Amino acid sequence: MRIAVVNNFFPPRTGGSAHLSEALAKGYAARGHDVLVIAAAYGGAPAEEERDGMRIVRLPSWQLPQTRLAVSFDILFASRPSLWRRLKNVLDDFRPDVIHQHGQFFDLTWATGLYARKRKIPTLLSVHTRLENPQASYHGIFRFLDATMVRPPMKLHRPRLVVMDVLMDEYIKARYKGAHTGLEYIPVGVEPDFTAHADAGIVRARHQLGDAPVILSIGHVIPLRDRVTLTEAMPKVLSEFPEAKLLVVGRTYFDAYQRRAEELGVAHAVIDAGVVPKTDIPHYLAAASVESHEQGIGLGTASLEAMAAAVPVVAPVRPDNFPGIDLVDGENIHLTAPGDAEGLADKLITVLADPEKARHVAEAGRELVREHFTMDRVLDKHLAVLEEQAARVRR
Repeated sequence: MRIAVVNNFFPPRTGGSAHLSEALAKGYAARGHDVLVIAAAYGGAPAEEERDGMRIVRLPSWQLPQTRLAVSFDILFASRPSLWRRLKNVLDDFRPDVIHQHGQFFDLTWATGLYARKRKIPTLLSVHTRLENPQASYHGIFRFLDATMVRPPMKLHRPRLVVMDVLMDEYIKARYKGAHTGLEYIPVGVEPDFTAHADAGIVRARHQLGDAPVILSIGHVIPLRDRVTLTEAMPKVLSEFPEAKLLVVGRTYFDAYQRRAEELGVAHAVIDAGVVPKTDIPHYLAAASVESHEQGIGLGTASLEAMAAAVPVVAPVRPDNFPGIDLVDGENIHLTAPGDAEGLADKLITVLADPEKARHVAEAGRELVREHFTMDRVLDKHLAVLEEQAARVRR
């Protein structure tokens, strides 16, 4: 097949959707398919390059102004008068059998959707982010944007949608009814052995951690993953483990947790590591005693990577988060209630106080990832859908 992969976010831009779209694109190429990646320009990356069996075209982009609505998130758009002509030329030259889009509210998704409709090319759209904000004042705004800017272009080309968890399933059914041709339940994928050569000493030396227990929290800090509850759990954790550190890895777009740490007098135990290269994440996981972060009451790539590395995970997630896959408290993960700082502290203390039991739970978590969430398994599922879509057109 000739597969076009489209995502405004693509490495060197960091983030879950960027890394997953890259991993899938590389996987498609490794399986013998022709792959074209179309992304928004970012961080001085070349406008065009060929690597890992794929061709990458990055179109000129501009950043959404930093406002409270966008939470200062560096959202990139490629819209400009020349976009349609450039996109049409690139895609006409490539002649895709299918287009795999990432992100429902990006202009490259809308533009390639229009192209696909005109050329009668099937599209598969992975919905990575719910257009939501926990602040009530923004709730209606996001619903309005979904109804007026996201659903109408989606309804034009009617993609098949990839659903990654139960929360996304509920969101899609509420917001995008009638704007797609069906749902495919495929979780995010991780490389199970990517921490094989990790060195905890690198991170412990970098942040002067010594032998302190480390509560690792990976992922950009945004309102849906604000780390406030985790910070509010720290006073109780520190009463039992005075040397413990909360190590936050990712860009801070929303600094409420830092202000809360100052108010609670625990700022000395909260470390903002900022953005780190993807290649350093294994070292951070190796240094971790436990991983925990708010994921909008879900379980994302960072938590699954921690589980794959046999790091105990404490998460405010529903047991049925992944349809057909059981998350069992105290067996393969440690579950907490959303917003319950005291309960979260108790779970963190339990993990830190009984390393042997925590190790058994972490090993079971690793086996769960190997059974359901490896990139190979996720790649197989995506290719099965793409091949079925392409075959329908050929018939």
